[in-house]
Amino acid sequence: MATDLLIVLAAGLALVAFVRLPFFRSNAWHATATPLASIIGSGFLVVGPILDEVVGLAAPLAMAALCAGAWFLGDTMRFNIRHLEPLEAAGTLPRAASWAERASQWALAFAFVVSVTYYLNLLGAFALRGLGITDADAGRMLASGVLVGMALLGRFRGLHGLERVEVLAVGLKLAMIVGLLVGLGADDLATAFSGGTLFPDLGPHPLDGRAVRTLLGLLILVQGFETSRYLGGEYDPDTRIRTMRLAQLTSAAIYVLFITLLVPYFGADLSSDGGETAIIDMSAQVARVLPPMLVIAALSSQLSAAVADTTGCGGLVEELSGGRVSQGNAYLALAAGGLAITWGMDLLTLIAWASRAFAVYYGLQAIAGLWVARTLEGSESAGWTIRHALSALLAAAVVVFGIPAG
Repeated sequence: MATDLLIVLAAGLALVAFVRLPFFRSNAWHATATPLASIIGSGFLVVGPILDEVVGLAAPLAMAALCAGAWFLGDTMRFNIRHLEPLEAAGTLPRAASWAERASQWALAFAFVVSVTYYLNLLGAFALRGLGITDADAGRMLASGVLVGMALLGRFRGLHGLERVEVLAVGLKLAMIVGLLVGLGADDLATAFSGGTLFPDLGPHPLDGRAVRTLLGLLILVQGFETSRYLGGEYDPDTRIRTMRLAQLTSAAIYVLFITLLVPYFGADLSSDGGETAIIDMSAQVARVLPPMLVIAALSSQLSAAVADTTGCGGLVEELSGGRVSQGNAYLALAAGGLAITWGMDLLTLIAWASRAFAVYYGLQAIAGLWVARTLEGSESAGWTIRHALSALLAAAVVVFGIPAG
């Protein structure tokens, strides 16, 4: 009971802070919330069981490595905000960079289709798990219904009404996460003081080729920072660069802390017939209030992220097609592709495919940045050329070698 009250109090205070404090009503927070909503999205609630299976007690280090890789790719996006966009606006972008930029936008449109499908399948899994249902086909049916409903709403009425809930959804989700972290921390301390073990005996988890390939397939779990690249109509470059860094640092701290606090529950405590929803079963051991709080966090997270990516995909396809495909019709095409993916892949395979789709985008962005770097002078040009080349290689490794867990 004491833990329940502590969790509710922590989450409540956090929610009040996100709603009332001046910073969280500022433009800087709004610019931070968009990438943060994507980074701490679907991956947050599935990463624990996956890392438990793949790397065991090395999970905090693996999580830190994933965040470091995302930061490295984020540097490419920040470079392109600073250096590529002005050249593009002036019409002086090198031809090779222009080709890579346009190709990356088509790759991003495809990645949006995969990611929306992923978000809604996870939404279906968590929604039904909250009702005690773990049937995969039931989750697919719910995801399909929401996908079709969103597409029809977007086609005939537009999605702007749903977009307005993004900042509130981010605040609600982060408040639930604060409650979860406080609950895990309190339970871990109680275990330590009672003489219990914080490091379960999981047996060997060698960092072999399969483990490395699985970690590459998890890139999407810390993806989403690229959204700052497309907020130029609302925020200046300095604001987008600064808030992208803040979003990545905040999300990295939360992810690593969460996985560290979760380690004592690895093994049997994170085994569940629910698979990707195993975190809900585990949280019930910490406090009774956590399962419904996590379901709320999951549903708000997946819906807001899906709406954001659906809107982004529609606008991007309309722009890339020169207006030949309207935004409304792009929503219908997205739904058709999403239905095919939903019924053709399981959720963990979908994570790996989503990682590949975004990795292609990041790789093309790195190639565009590499050509732009050649317009700089001296050591700055050489340094950025090497960094973009390494980013492209990392993205290529995800595309070629990334595999799903399980």
